Amino acid sequence: MKRILVLALAPVLWLSPASWADSVVPTDRVRSHVVVREHSERASRAVGRLRPGEQAEWLGTTGRWHRVRLADETRGFVSASFTELLRVPTPPFREGDVIRYREIDKIRPYLPKEVWDHRSLFFYEGLKLDVGPIQRDYSPAREYVAATERFRGRARLGPDNSLENYTAGQPFPMDQIDCLGDPQAGAKIIWNFDYQWRGDGARARWIYTYWDLGRRLPLWFEGSSKLIQLSHRVEPQHLDPKDGDIYPDEKRKFAFGVEVDAPFEARGIMLTSYRYKVSDRPPREANNDDTWVYLPKLRLVRRLSTAQRTDAVSGTDFTFDDLFSFAGMVPQYDWQCLGEQKIIAPMNTRVKAFPYDEEHYFGPYGLSYADDRWELRDAVVVRMEPKNPNHPYLYKDIYLDKQTLVSLYSLAYDREGELWKIITHNHRWSGDESLTGAWHGDWAGIGEARDLRYISDTIVNVQKGTGNRIEYWDSDGVPLEDENDMRLFIDVGRLTKGR
Repeated sequence: MKRILVLALAPVLWLSPASWADSVVPTDRVRSHVVVREHSERASRAVGRLRPGEQAEWLGTTGRWHRVRLADETRGFVSASFTELLRVPTPPFREGDVIRYREIDKIRPYLPKEVWDHRSLFFYEGLKLDVGPIQRDYSPAREYVAATERFRGRARLGPDNSLENYTAGQPFPMDQIDCLGDPQAGAKIIWNFDYQWRGDGARARWIYTYWDLGRRLPLWFEGSSKLIQLSHRVEPQHLDPKDGDIYPDEKRKFAFGVEVDAPFEARGIMLTSYRYKVSDRPPREANNDDTWVYLPKLRLVRRLSTAQRTDAVSGTDFTFDDLFSFAGMVPQYDWQCLGEQKIIAPMNTRVKAFPYDEEHYFGPYGLSYADDRWELRDAVVVRMEPKNPNHPYLYKDIYLDKQTLVSLYSLAYDREGELWKIITHNHRWSGDESLTGAWHGDWAGIGEARDLRYISDTIVNVQKGTGNRIEYWDSDGVPLEDENDMRLFIDVGRLTKGR
């Protein structure tokens, strides 16, 4: 009976540290607890208790004893006479399978509950969901890994979830983070997300569309963008002489620019934004982003206020800080690690969309990646809680791929605690040339890019049925070849040059 109950509850038990490993539970005849002993013998010292309703991670069996790890990380042995070993079932799909709409129940345990509850928005008759490799290796560039090892143990959390003493690589190696046992785990993980490997930054052509209950609205934008990481670089030419900065005495963390090409009435709108290194410090010491927008109809540059980062962008359901699920400043929020889960999500696309194909079908609501390749991944879930009481969100739960730290899903809740928005993402692996041939180059200081790129984001307002989709299938992390082009791009003066 207990085995049936645990298997039935498997989709909701994932917050336990042992839920995605084989586990040990007390048998039905245990009324109080099972003693956890230091060694596999009855006379050994007691080191813990396993009570009915609890489970422990199974680490192996010696004779009539199971070796286990409790939720508080205590390790020991429990008698096999009073416990039962529960094997986690293997997924009902494997690489190469094609899942049709009538079989979509197969992936239910591997989706966030909120996504499943709103599955009509994402899954539809006629879909062909290809199952890709399970836990494929998407490890980052060798130079990023080397920087992580070189500076391992140096970065630390400061006041208000700030980051101190960070140079390059992953600030807090994931193999040292205890999600449920370390109260600072959420902040450490989100800093790893903030400094995930993404090469030079991003360069892409994009299209931004608006949707309302499955109807594409006439409002849309098309253009190009570029993000340049100006500090904490891992290339030897930047890391060794300048601690990862591209330019001496660099104050900026990155520069981001956008240019709108269409429709005609919006053509020529340009944006430049700086984020500063001090944004990693406590809020009272930090500078907010500087953002300028050139409006060609008015022939002037306007400065965007900081408050507008959490406002809807041009009447959409996105805010600036919703990009990639989170694009804000870490110390402005509280962070909690909720647990780990096996998650299925789009990881390495097999289809073409903008700018290669402008007619790709994204489902009846225009916001689905179901007709693509999905992969089963180890994910970690962190909760973001704004410190600002005027922030539109009460909290947001973000599902991150544990190896690459790219976001898979996020769920934003309004100030009343009701689900408001579901954000999903698609990705493309730099080493996969099956779609367009070689598309993501390498560059000086990086032997192989090994870059898992974001190539699309969708956001659904589940309270209204509206949403938005951004496609940028050609996104890469390759630097601009000419240093003069780079200097010109990050110069605010470019917004008005020649006008």
